[in-house]
Amino acid sequence: MMWMCIAVFLLWVRTGGCTEKANTSDLIEYTAADFYEKLHSGKMMFIYFEHQVSPTVSLFLLELEKSADALQDYGVLVGKVNCNKELVHTYCTEERMLHTAFLFRSGKEFLGFDLDTVFDVNSIVSEVLFAILREEVKYVHTDADLMAMEKTARGKKDIVLGYVRSLGTQEHRSMMETAYVYGSKYQFILITGGPVLKHLGVNELSHSSGVWFLHCRVHSGLVTPMTFERCPLTRMRKPLSTLSLHSFLQLMEAPLVSEVYDDPSSVQAPQFPFQQTPQVFLFSRPPTEHLDLDTATALAWRLRGLALLVLVHRQNPAVKTPDEYNVAYRLPEKSSEVKYLTLHNLDEVLELFINQEKEVEDEEEDEDEGVEDLPFGTLDDEIASSVYENRGNLLDMDSITHLTSDSFHAAVAESSLTVALFYLKWDAVSMAFLSSFIEVAERLAEVQMSTVDCGEWTDLCAAQPSSSLQIPFQPITAFPSVLLLRPQESAQHYRGMLGTEALHRFIMLSRPASPVLLSTQEEVMSYLQEVSHLELAGYRPARVLGLFKTQTHAGVRVFTETAKSLRGEVLTGLLTDGLAEKWAAEHIVDLPAVLVFPSWRTHTRPSKLPVSTSAEDMLSHINTALLHPLPELTVDNLPSFLSLGKALLLLFVGKEEDEIGRRQNQALVEEMRGVVELGEGTMERYLACWIHLGRTPAGMSVLGSYLGSMPPLPALVLTHLPSGGEIYQYPPNSPLVAPSVLQWLQRIEDGTESPAGMLGEDSWPPAVDFYDFLKVMDMQESDASLEQTPQEEEELDEEEVNAKEDVVVEEATDSSSSSPNTHSEL
Repeated sequence: MMWMCIAVFLLWVRTGGCTEKANTSDLIEYTAADFYEKLHSGKMMFIYFEHQVSPTVSLFLLELEKSADALQDYGVLVGKVNCNKELVHTYCTEERMLHTAFLFRSGKEFLGFDLDTVFDVNSIVSEVLFAILREEVKYVHTDADLMAMEKTARGKKDIVLGYVRSLGTQEHRSMMETAYVYGSKYQFILITGGPVLKHLGVNELSHSSGVWFLHCRVHSGLVTPMTFERCPLTRMRKPLSTLSLHSFLQLMEAPLVSEVYDDPSSVQAPQFPFQQTPQVFLFSRPPTEHLDLDTATALAWRLRGLALLVLVHRQNPAVKTPDEYNVAYRLPEKSSEVKYLTLHNLDEVLELFINQEKEVEDEEEDEDEGVEDLPFGTLDDEIASSVYENRGNLLDMDSITHLTSDSFHAAVAESSLTVALFYLKWDAVSMAFLSSFIEVAERLAEVQMSTVDCGEWTDLCAAQPSSSLQIPFQPITAFPSVLLLRPQESAQHYRGMLGTEALHRFIMLSRPASPVLLSTQEEVMSYLQEVSHLELAGYRPARVLGLFKTQTHAGVRVFTETAKSLRGEVLTGLLTDGLAEKWAAEHIVDLPAVLVFPSWRTHTRPSKLPVSTSAEDMLSHINTALLHPLPELTVDNLPSFLSLGKALLLLFVGKEEDEIGRRQNQALVEEMRGVVELGEGTMERYLACWIHLGRTPAGMSVLGSYLGSMPPLPALVLTHLPSGGEIYQYPPNSPLVAPSVLQWLQRIEDGTESPAGMLGEDSWPPAVDFYDFLKVMDMQESDASLEQTPQEEEELDEEEVNAKEDVVVEEATDSSSSSPNTHSEL
C-alpha cells in the first residue's frame, strides 16, 4: 500500500502538478473579438499574428509560450491570433507581418519586433521590458554623454549603469527586470560598448558584462567626495544576474561608516540584508577623532561593495582590544570570530579583502563544478530533483502574508478566514507545494493566504493547544500542512492533493458555513446561488441536506457534527420547521431525514438516509451515498478510493482515435456497470472502477508496473486485495462481459486462478549506499564497541555496578531480547 501512495504523489508531480503549471503558461490564442476587447481595455499585450507555421515560427511560438508567465508578472498579456481562422485588419493581411511580433500599449500599437530579435525567453522578456522602459532606461555611448547624465542626476538620484555585450541576453534581461522594480529610485543606464567603456576601465574586447553604481545623490550626514567633478562609482564584482544585482543595490544603501563604542567582539554581526558582507573595524583615539573619521571615510569608499566599515572609539572602557592592533575584521561565514591585525597603510586593508574575495570566488567555482557532477538524474526523489532544477526561479510572494509568532494570533483574529501553510524551506515537498499555494492566493484575493516557516518559528509550530495562548491546533508534525483558521473555532485541516486545483476547490467549498441554516425560502435561494457560483467556477459540489422538525431535535447536533467533518468536500444545509416539512413532502420522506445529492448524479432525485444516532455512523452512510457506483480513477481521487480498503477491480481503456473508439470505450464502461448490478452483494468487497489512459496517462506506468509489461487494451485487473499483494488479470482473449467477469472473480476466490503479478514491497530504500544513514550509524556503533579496550570495559562494568547500588531499576521481562542497534523511533 505504501508504494502506491508514494507513486500517486510522484505521478501527480509528473502529470497533475506539471499539467497545472503548464496550463498557467500555455500560449493563449485570441479570437479577433478577444484581441480588440483586450486592446481597447488599455492593457499591454505582446501578440504574434500567425499565418503559416514554418520551423522558425514554431520555435518562436514555443519560446513565446515559455515567456508568458514571466511577462505576466509585469502586466503584459502574451498570446497569438490565428489568421487562418479569422482576420484582424492590417495584421493578418500584410506580408511584412509574417516575421513580426507586436507590443500594444494604451489601445494602440506601440512597437514591432522582428522575430530575429526575439528568439528565446530571455530576448523576449528583455526586449519587451526595454521597450516599456524606453523613457526610464537611458542609453549612452561616449564619456561626454555619461557626464551629462551625472550632472542631471547629481543631488537627485544615484545611477545604475549596466554594460552588456549584446541585447536579448540573460544579462540584458536581469538589467531590465531590475530596472522595472527600482526604476523610480535609481536612474538606469544601459550600454553595449563605445568610448564610455574606457572611463569605466573596461576592455572593449572583454566578453564579461558589468554593473557600476554611481553615487550622485547627496547623502546627508556623511562625508562624501562630492567635490569631485564626477560621481564616485562602485563596481559590482559578482557576475550579473537579477539576484546578484538586487543584493548589490541593497549593499549600496548601507551606511558608509558606522561608529560604535564597544569592543569589536561585542558588536553585532551584520543583519539582513547584509549578513553575507564582511566587517572591517578601524580604531579611533580622542585626540585624533576627526582625522580618524576622515581616514575611515576614505577607506570606506574604497571598500564599497566589498565590506562594511565600523569605526571603534577607544575612549570607552568597554573596548578591550590591545593598542598594538589598529585593524580588525569579521568574515560572514565566521560571524562570531574577529581577527585582529596591525597594518601600516590603507592599501594593505584593501589588498586583504580583494585577495579574500578572489579566494571565495575560486571556492564557489570549485563547488559549482562539483555540483554539476552530482547524479541528480538518478535520484529516486523526483520532488527534490525538480526543486533543485528550479532553484533559480524566484517565487512571487507578494500575494501571501508571512506570519510569525508575534503576528499570528492578531492576523487570525482580524480575518474571518485565514488559510495558513506551515512549511520548511529545506523540505523539497514544501517548496514544490509553495508555488501551488501562491497560485491559489493569486486567484483568491479576498481570502487571507498566509505562510509560517516552521524552521524559523518553531515555538509557534510546536505549541500545544491552549485557550489562553489562542493556539487552535495540535503541534505541526507533518510538512507541508495547510490549516483553515477562523476566530474562536478549531482549525480545519486540509488533507487533499498537494495541487492548485484541489486546494482551490477545498477553500471554495469551505467558505460557506457548515451546515448553512435554511429556515426561509430566501435563505434557500441564497444557498442555491452559492451552489451556482461554485458551478460557474468549474466545480459541481455535492450537497447534503438535513431535514428536522425543530432546531432542538436531538439529531440536529449529530448532523451538525457530521457537517463539520464534511466541510470542504460537500455543501451542507439544515432545514427546520415548515420548510423541512415542505421538502420532506416533495421527496416523500418522513422527518427527520438526510438527503444526499451526489455531484455525479445529473438528475435531482437525492439519496434518502435516516438520521443516525452517532456522527461516525452518519458520516459513513453519507460517504457511501456519495460514492459513484463505477468511478473513473484519476491521480487526484485515487488516494481517497484506496483509503476505503477495498480491492480494486480496475478497467484500463485507451485513448479514442475516433467516434468508433469512443463508443467502444463507452460500451466497456457500461458492461462494467452491468458487473456491479449483476453481482449485487458479492461485489460489496470490490470497488469497480476504470481509468482512461488518454485523460490520465500516468495510468500506463501503473498498469506496466502491475503486470511487468504493457498488455493490450482494454485490460481488466484485480489488485490491492486485503488478503495479499497478488494482482490478477482478466484473460485478454476473453470477451469482457458481465457473467464472465463474475465467474473469473469466483475462480480467484476459490484459489484456482493464478496471479499475473505482485505489488511491490512497502519500502523505499536509499538511491545509493552512502545515503543509508541508519546503516552508517549502525556500523559506527559496531566499530566503537569493538574498539573498546579491556580496561574500558572493566571501568564500564564498575560504573554499572555503582549505578545499581544507588538506583533501584525495574527491568522489563523482555529486555534481554532488545537489540542495541534497533532504531525504534523509525
